[in-house]
Amino acid sequence: MKNNIIAFAALLFLSFSVHAQIDRSKQPKAGPAPKINIEEPESFTLDNGLKVMVVENHKLPRVSMSLRLDNPPIFEDGKAGVSSLAGQLLGTGTKNMSKDDFNERVDFLGARLNFYSSGANANTLSKYFPEVLKLMADGAINPKFTEEEFSKVKDREIEGIKSNEKNVAFNAGRVRSALAYGKNHPYGEFATQSTVEKLTLADAQSFYNTYFVPQNAYLVIVGDVDEDEVKKMVKENFSNWKKKALPEYKMPTVSNLEQTQIQFVDMPNAVQSEIALVNTINLKQKDEDYFAVLVANKILGGGGEARLFLNLREDKGYTYGAYSRTGNDKYTAATFVASASVRNAVTDSSVVAFLDEVYKIRNEKVTDSELANAKAKYTGDFVLSLEQPATIARLALDVETEDLDDDFYEDYLKNINAVTAEDVQRVAKKYFLADNSRIVVVGKGSDVVENLEKINYNGKKIPVVYFDKEGNKVDKPEFNKAVDASVNAESIFSNYIKAIGGKEAVSKAESVMMVAQAEIQGQKLDLEVKTANGKSSQKIAMSGNVLSKQVYNGETGFTVAQGQKIDFTEKQLMSAKADANPFPELDSKNAKVMGIEPVDGKDAYAVALSEDKTAYYDVESGLKVKSVNKVSQGDQTMEVPVSYSNYQEVSGIKFPFTISQSMGPQTFDFKVQTLKVNEGVSDEDFME
Repeated sequence: MKNNIIAFAALLFLSFSVHAQIDRSKQPKAGPAPKINIEEPESFTLDNGLKVMVVENHKLPRVSMSLRLDNPPIFEDGKAGVSSLAGQLLGTGTKNMSKDDFNERVDFLGARLNFYSSGANANTLSKYFPEVLKLMADGAINPKFTEEEFSKVKDREIEGIKSNEKNVAFNAGRVRSALAYGKNHPYGEFATQSTVEKLTLADAQSFYNTYFVPQNAYLVIVGDVDEDEVKKMVKENFSNWKKKALPEYKMPTVSNLEQTQIQFVDMPNAVQSEIALVNTINLKQKDEDYFAVLVANKILGGGGEARLFLNLREDKGYTYGAYSRTGNDKYTAATFVASASVRNAVTDSSVVAFLDEVYKIRNEKVTDSELANAKAKYTGDFVLSLEQPATIARLALDVETEDLDDDFYEDYLKNINAVTAEDVQRVAKKYFLADNSRIVVVGKGSDVVENLEKINYNGKKIPVVYFDKEGNKVDKPEFNKAVDASVNAESIFSNYIKAIGGKEAVSKAESVMMVAQAEIQGQKLDLEVKTANGKSSQKIAMSGNVLSKQVYNGETGFTVAQGQKIDFTEKQLMSAKADANPFPELDSKNAKVMGIEPVDGKDAYAVALSEDKTAYYDVESGLKVKSVNKVSQGDQTMEVPVSYSNYQEVSGIKFPFTISQSMGPQTFDFKVQTLKVNEGVSDEDFME
């Protein structure tokens, strides 16, 4: 015991002595980056070309499997969407099992098994691994495509496209790719309602038969398995997968602009602008510039500590986040993209801020601290990822598919650590093409175009060119059309009341009760709205649980959410009072006509009902087609648009039976289930 105490005391003294000799005024020099020892998976190749990688890990009784087809990009040539339909048909039954039997067996085993157009993946307990592997092989190699299932997935695909028609972020991503690559390129084409409607079961079957081939496929198995047993089972289940030659295809040439320009897409329903500065780059993972590009992008826009985030969010408050990313591609051009969703009022200022940061990293060396922080982030993320057995397989797959040196990942940290400030500036000039970029802006033209056209950067005016949502060049849309002098709020409201049934019918409606339902991530969202005699209530519930409730009794009001009751502010009371009348158009004294704007491709009168609410009335039909409410949260103000369509008559009055509300990138499409006039409402609905 005494010797142990003496040894401990000596160690403690040594620790304090070393501590006292450290000069903390100087930053310690970084040591050499460690060489990472990565265990290589066991691998073998079947006669049909299927390459198999096995990583044994016996810590948990689980196995994961991934089947990946490494085909060159596929141009669907007028049949855009066929790959998605073919992928959705996989797993809907095989030549040996019906869809129900197949799915029931997977569920019984407690496994997860998913198929897609370029492969499949699965997770299971190790004791069920042999059967799940067999099911994966059967689903991938022996699919049974039926007309019944094809009709289902086709309808679902079309419905998905329709539901995203007004999704600004979704359309911005598609048009950005179309403009960067061209629509004759695999990365530039995209599915539309018209292309999907033309597709047949034979098209989906043909796509599968042509491109689902083993010679470009990799099967990665990770977990509690024995490599010798895996080899036997894979041969047993996958050897009958027939090799086929892929069609020859010449990839189109991709080029950047000779001069930077703003490419604008008008989406009148946009409550914020989607901005992306984009140019194509020729970069492969095996290129010498690869590591320097990683570090340069990390400093520019690779996270919450990067320059774009700190400038556009932390400093200026233009957005919730601004980022950049650089791709790499062994087959064709990749892209550099710097992007953000910003408020309409600061769209032009945000474009300038993006250019400022891209030019800065091109023209000036990054600081030592920025360089060190970027390297440290990569080092930490890489080391942590190695704790996952699946990472070993993924890295080995990269080495194989990207034609990398065998020691690529063993030297990964050394190569990151070797990047200098000079390297960052050099690759920024080479790949971040501020002089030749497309600045793709998708937003509400009537709010943002005037200032975009005024941008003059470094003494040069940046031209604005106009495109539609499908990437076709168009003439500049006509924004804020003049309203005929004979038109005023009173006449617009009068036409609206006439369009929905007339003043006599509307005046008889003392109360209205509406129940509607929307779907979000597979869950049903229920909305109940009641109005009567200047009072209103609104409830939102999911699975029978009330998420929020708002009540206005004609004098006071409150909100209940998450068990907390909050009384209305003075401003909320004013808004509630206006909304308590189901037909506020009966009174036009405070309304003001703002102009004519397009709504879903048709002209509509924009009428300001109050400081925070604007309603839009179709010029031709007179019906109300949209309203926009301004909502303040802290020092931020956002717009919440609500669209009205599918008008149906109830008690002699037409009401919209589809109500779509957008919150950021998410849109909720409420379908009216029940609507009653002068029934279903009582005084108790407006009490606490």
